[in-house]
Amino acid sequence: MPSHGSDMNTTGFKQFREEKTVLLIRAMALAFICFLLFLAGGITFSVELQDNLDKQWTSSQSYANSPEDICSYWDVLQHLNLTKSNDMYTMTRPVKNSKSVTQVHIDMRIYIILDLREADQTFISYVWLFMDWNNEYIEWNENDFCGIDEVEVPREALWMPDITIEEMTEKDKAPPSPFLSVFNDGWVSYRDDKIVMSTCKMHIFYFPFDIQRCNLSFKSILYTDGQLSIHHYSNSTELSKMPLDMTLKQYEWKLLHITAINTTGDYFDNNQTVIVYTITMERKSALYIVNFLLPVLFFLCLDFASLLMSNSGDKISFKITVLLAVTVMQLILNEILPFTSSRIPLIVIYCIGIFAMMLLSLLESILVNYVIELDSSSKEDTAENDSKLKIKNASPIASAYNEMTDQTPSTYNEGSSSQLTELFLAVEKVSDELGEMKKTFLDKKSEEKKSGYWTDIAKKIDKIFSIVYVLGALVFLSVIFLKWVSQTNSKNVK
Repeated sequence: MPSHGSDMNTTGFKQFREEKTVLLIRAMALAFICFLLFLAGGITFSVELQDNLDKQWTSSQSYANSPEDICSYWDVLQHLNLTKSNDMYTMTRPVKNSKSVTQVHIDMRIYIILDLREADQTFISYVWLFMDWNNEYIEWNENDFCGIDEVEVPREALWMPDITIEEMTEKDKAPPSPFLSVFNDGWVSYRDDKIVMSTCKMHIFYFPFDIQRCNLSFKSILYTDGQLSIHHYSNSTELSKMPLDMTLKQYEWKLLHITAINTTGDYFDNNQTVIVYTITMERKSALYIVNFLLPVLFFLCLDFASLLMSNSGDKISFKITVLLAVTVMQLILNEILPFTSSRIPLIVIYCIGIFAMMLLSLLESILVNYVIELDSSSKEDTAENDSKLKIKNASPIASAYNEMTDQTPSTYNEGSSSQLTELFLAVEKVSDELGEMKKTFLDKKSEEKKSGYWTDIAKKIDKIFSIVYVLGALVFLSVIFLKWVSQTNSKNVK
């Protein structure tokens, strides 16, 4: 019995242990399942948290990348390595292959024509100059820098083409533009405003109704066509339209149009392209007409009026005064016109022609006065001879009178009163005859003076010269003015 009871206790204890083990396994499995569930929930939470952080970072980056904060021109300059000195950009032509050709585009605009001096043939203008060229070392993506596609850098930071103006005689004293515009595709732009003093070969035959054409030639000093290729922006038609609206017109010259052509020249055994801009200008001639042409014409009219004066010393003095006035006008003209003109200008021919005609008029007046003086001298000789003859014929009467008066008083006392009366009558008769002789002599002298031989010749010479002088002057002035009018019509047609 006792053994049986003990067996029963042993069996119960084993069952208890098995149940406890099962419960423990179940508890551990449940705990493991809970741990797995907790771990899975933590990962999901961390993923969601990471997503939220990424979204916040992206939004903060998009806000930070706005142009006001981070996207600046300095970032572009740092990307291009232009924030510090870089000799690679300034020392040599900016090409990656030495056989590559740098393309340079040039454009020029005339803003003001300051002066065109005829004496030394100098053209002074205020121009706008534009240049573009390609730099192969400069490039960036504008989307990486908030859409920035252009920055400005100092002109010393990058290489620039050595473009010069061949006709320039004096450098501009004003400082050049200090900045260059750099674009994201590698093109560099430069704009400069300068006063250009250049030579200009002038043709002044039609002065002051002339049209002048001056050239400004742009070329490289050192580079050849195999290294530097120069082109101009616009064609001739566009250049002709632009200056009419842009150029100031309150000066002496009016800009008609500008043309540009490409030419190739051989400079020291090197072929170089030259851009030649031709500036066509028209002179405003109203001031020259009022201050020069009309005064000279007025002097000629005064000389015409002197033809109505009587031939005397006053007429010659008047003509000399007018001639000296024209000489002063010629001295003024000599200071305006250049000394190297190949053709004599029309205005010089105009002045010299008028001066020559007035000089001939003065010489004619001197000749006429000389001829009249010849006639007067011959008449004075004739009058002197006639007076001597009349005095000789009147001497017998005077001698008879003297004899009667020389008689002694006794004779008068002895004579009768009738003899004394006859004596006085004889003296009165002689006096009347002398008065009549004098009157006849004066009438004859005035009559001879009116019908003098040399005087008639002088009058004929003066009349013929006056007609020829006036007609010749009108023909001369007509030819000169027709020449000027033809030039004006030709420029209007152009």
